[in-house]
Amino acid sequence: MLEKIADVPAEIDAVKAVGKLSKEDYETVLEPLFDAARRDDRRIRLLYQVGPEFQGFTAGAAWEDAKVGWGFIRLIEGCAVVTDIRWIAESTRLASFLLPCPVRIFSNDDRDAAVEWLTSLPEGPGVSHHIIPESGVLVVEVEEPLRAPDFEALAHTADSWLEQHRDLPGLVVHVREFPGWENITGLIRHIRFVRDHHRSVKRVALVADSKLAGLPRTW
Repeated sequence: MLEKIADVPAEIDAVKAVGKLSKEDYETVLEPLFDAARRDDRRIRLLYQVGPEFQGFTAGAAWEDAKVGWGFIRLIEGCAVVTDIRWIAESTRLASFLLPCPVRIFSNDDRDAAVEWLTSLPEGPGVSHHIIPESGVLVVEVEEPLRAPDFEALAHTADSWLEQHRDLPGLVVHVREFPGWENITGLIRHIRFVRDHHRSVKRVALVADSKLAGLPRTW
């Protein structure tokens, strides 16, 4: 069964897998949680603990796990999987790079660290940006690894400007040391943003202290 964990901060939703999970566990615990988040237009910071009492999934639960995962994954702002079961930790680690949200694995002894990590996640996009109205230059400040929501926010800003103007006169990217991408979803969203907007941007300037500044322009 799935049990809700109460002793966590209010901004975290936490559940614990105990015994054998059934399809009904997902229908009565997780699906209502995600449905409520969708109605309230909020994202979830999920702590999912799989303790030593876990005995596996029924066939229906395995299908429901996949269905819930793909159906609600974009509502998750971050997921901490707390477990000492090796196959769960390894399968989660392999899948995490393909997911659009940050995922970390913690041991059961480190549950407090999992709560602290979820609490510390930035709210909304981690890259700040703004358009200078007088010049139409889009300025982007990069400090954290690039995430898919960053490019969704950038696309919204750029598209709102382009609805009223023929082009974006300039794009300035300010980054001291390039932090990379949070996961492959962030990289794919970056490529898509460039594909959709490169013809509308007249000039691109990169301000950086790293060797990245010396690379040829690829916009």
